[in-house]
Amino acid sequence: MNDKPFAPATERNKEAILRVIREEFRECSSVLEIGSGTGQHAVHFAAELGHLTWQTSDVRENHAGIRAWLRDAASPNIRDPLVLDVCTAELPKQAYDGVFSANTAHIMSFAAVEKMFALVGSLLQDDGVFVLYGPFRQEGEFNTSSNAKFHESLRQNDADMGIRHLEDLDRLAALGGMRRNRLYAMPANNHIVVWRKMEAGIER
Repeated sequence: MNDKPFAPATERNKEAILRVIREEFRECSSVLEIGSGTGQHAVHFAAELGHLTWQTSDVRENHAGIRAWLRDAASPNIRDPLVLDVCTAELPKQAYDGVFSANTAHIMSFAAVEKMFALVGSLLQDDGVFVLYGPFRQEGEFNTSSNAKFHESLRQNDADMGIRHLEDLDRLAALGGMRRNRLYAMPANNHIVVWRKMEAGIER
């Protein structure tokens, strides 16, 4: 019996994301994934990025599914999931030179998004990178009508959810010592945003 969870959207977007992170994480050795979900991204990216260690994480109820994917993949450079809630997590400072998260910011409350950015700022080493995938608003505007409808559906489900303003995320990143240096348009009306941790507060 196959006990692995499966997310079709994750299967569809993994190659497009990989093309970006192959470049963005090319100098990284240790990456933390915040919100590993099913574990599909983790096993695919770890297999393709053999130069780094991929650390999975999520809330405890998702660990069984992640471990099922890790068990079948048997990749030497992927680690069992950490129990991680961004609102309460306490992890060693500057423990990673890369952090990745996909489709998380719009399903968290904004208070949780603030906590996530503060956490990432503390976890990243100087010159480390934070790669965030998902839908975003820019200058108050949605990039498509479908994303506007998606935002409304999120808000109807939970008023604390919603597609975030990129400018708000840049502000949170700056509080954590990070600066945005790249923005990639992705399939399905999504983007990848890349922030870099500034060395000793110096902008690059």
